Amino acid sequence: MIHTRGLARSFRAKGETVEAVRGLNFDIEAGSVVAFLGPNGAGKTTSLRVLTTLLPPTSGTAVVAGHDVLTDPSRVRNRIGYLGQGNSAGRNFQVSDELITQGRAYGLSRAKSRARAEHLLTTLELEDLTKRTVGTLSGGQRRRLDIAMALVHEPELLFLDEPTTGLDPHSRANIWEHVLRLHKELGTTVVFTTHYLEEADLWAQRVMVVDHGRVIADDPPEKLKADLAGDRITLGTADRADAQRAAELARALPTVHDVTADETEVRVRIPHGDSQLPVLLRSLEAAGVRALTARLARPTLDDVFLNLTGRTLRESADAAAPTTTHDGA
Repeated sequence: MIHTRGLARSFRAKGETVEAVRGLNFDIEAGSVVAFLGPNGAGKTTSLRVLTTLLPPTSGTAVVAGHDVLTDPSRVRNRIGYLGQGNSAGRNFQVSDELITQGRAYGLSRAKSRARAEHLLTTLELEDLTKRTVGTLSGGQRRRLDIAMALVHEPELLFLDEPTTGLDPHSRANIWEHVLRLHKELGTTVVFTTHYLEEADLWAQRVMVVDHGRVIADDPPEKLKADLAGDRITLGTADRADAQRAAELARALPTVHDVTADETEVRVRIPHGDSQLPVLLRSLEAAGVRALTARLARPTLDDVFLNLTGRTLRESADAAAPTTTHDGA
């Protein structure tokens, strides 16, 4: 569904060249759900804007839904849906009119546009709001309308740029329920960005981590967490001597990532901690070291970001510089 090679996009800002996207090489299969994640300014939104033909690439190639974004942008647009960070519908227009107009813009007949609008309004639980003006809708309702507008022409590929930012947990869950149902029913390929890591963890079949315009990790979320972050084992011991001895034994495990110890506690980061914890406890027992407590914690995608970039995704979002104008992600 998406094929990129050496895809790059740069800007001129204050007399300097800013490389927002640097040589992206990836393929996304049809029917998949892919999270495109990274800190603010990493190049996520710029990448999506290039893939949706809103920005031309500086160099490299991208074939989206079977068509080149640079030489055949109109056919790319006919086959994709795009939900940007802003709202799509005009505040002063009626909900149903906006959807019908969107369908007409994609070349659908008036009858087909009306039928699609009615179907989507029902599917996204907006059927009671057809005559309301967009500006009177709640944030969650407006976001569901944005999704309807992106889907009115039944695209094969749907891009969602931070679709649930600023919404309450109920509205976020509601939007994902609808998106995933449409994905299941229509086989739509979904590519999305988000700063809510649990969304990527729950819904994405594949996570691509971007930093400084490059893909630095690309795997299913469970594999990323296991390989890049690892499970966390915490052992409590009786005294400092036992803690130091336990740390030495933990460092001898073949797949261990990191071991730290203080006065009475040892912290171990290791893949597949559920199978490694019994091995470690047996080693301690054989060495005469007593573990008073043992805890196993699964990693999160924030742990993955910390391991990859030295910061968490949420820290990056909170500390985003206001001068990041070309990539609002």
